[in-house]
Amino acid sequence: MANRNISDRIQRFNLSQSRVPNLLKAKYAAMRADQENPYIFFRSTCHLFYEDLPIKSWFQKAPLVWICGDLHVENFGNFKADNRHVYFDVNDFDEAILAPCTWEIARLLTSIFVATETFSIGQQVAENLCQQFLVAYTKTISKGKTYWMGEDTAPKVIEDLLSRKTQVKRRELLEERTDLDRENQMRSLKIDFKKAQPISEQQRQKVESFLKVFADQQPNPQFFKLLDAAQRIAGKGSLGIERYVLLVEGKGSPDGNYLLDLKKSLPSSLTPYIIWEQPKWKSEADRIVSIQKRSQAMPIAFLHSVATEKDSFVLRELQSTLSPTDHLKIEKWDDKHSEQLMRALGQVVAWSHLRSSGRQGSAIVDQLIDFAGKSKWKAEVMEYAKTYSQQVHQDWKEFCKV
Repeated sequence: MANRNISDRIQRFNLSQSRVPNLLKAKYAAMRADQENPYIFFRSTCHLFYEDLPIKSWFQKAPLVWICGDLHVENFGNFKADNRHVYFDVNDFDEAILAPCTWEIARLLTSIFVATETFSIGQQVAENLCQQFLVAYTKTISKGKTYWMGEDTAPKVIEDLLSRKTQVKRRELLEERTDLDRENQMRSLKIDFKKAQPISEQQRQKVESFLKVFADQQPNPQFFKLLDAAQRIAGKGSLGIERYVLLVEGKGSPDGNYLLDLKKSLPSSLTPYIIWEQPKWKSEADRIVSIQKRSQAMPIAFLHSVATEKDSFVLRELQSTLSPTDHLKIEKWDDKHSEQLMRALGQVVAWSHLRSSGRQGSAIVDQLIDFAGKSKWKAEVMEYAKTYSQQVHQDWKEFCKV
């Protein structure tokens, strides 16, 4: 097969985003680390998927919906909302945009084929799991009503994940991510170069400045008083983007402190391939937060868009990394639990599309119901996902050679 210049395309995309050099290097290393696992490569190269996606047939004719833009099986997880209840939902909207619903579905189905290959599961199993998702998605759309997956409403396969998250307390997170000066009863962030690394004085002043502007607009400004800040090391596709973990006063030092995540917002990597008119957002962070709030039943706690003169950031609560279910991890792909999980994911995605329907250009519910009743698009999207997953494997092999 002809060389697709994969390494050049990946480097060109990442360098255009001014990423932190040592973290960008770590991202490339992670993409090559496991010689039996193309999934990390797939997660980290969302832009390649849309560069290659054909703008024809159902990839163009399908109803427009608000998509998260980077839907894959690990882009679901648990989080605590402002009401402190735990929900299971799509949890990353950095690439969110108005596009055909088949774009979202094709990326998720491709991720299933890529992931099952990683675990040496046969294609028949992968196809069955994709079918489970598609049936649940279309059945849920056809009902035209939205629900949510919370502690009292989730199916058993999700309820187990939610209960684990509920048991992890904020105090445990503070003890994991901070050091306590017992004499002064003050906390500071733990710099371990795995989850956090130091920032410059200039960066700290920048963070302190706009956090103060944000705090002054809140009912309780003292809650957001900055105690410490560090560069956050997290994610795969976003690794190296300007991102901070913030320690704030919260409800009082030392054990009432809160941790916040502050991430620079960049244009969606889907933007160059969009031919449909988009809203005029105030900023990239406004785009991300607005779409997330209209798509999720309950958004994560403290979700806001904040801006400086040049940049915009998404602010939200930094939640537990002690729970293994912040991002969905599937270890067994060929049992009944996996089928139940795929049906749950189908429901979650359908509710997201229904919940955000009829907003600034997205299709109304009746259009989505009509689309769900058709069958041709399902076969085409399934075939594309199956074929493109093989392309992902070839691209990953080429990238690993460099």
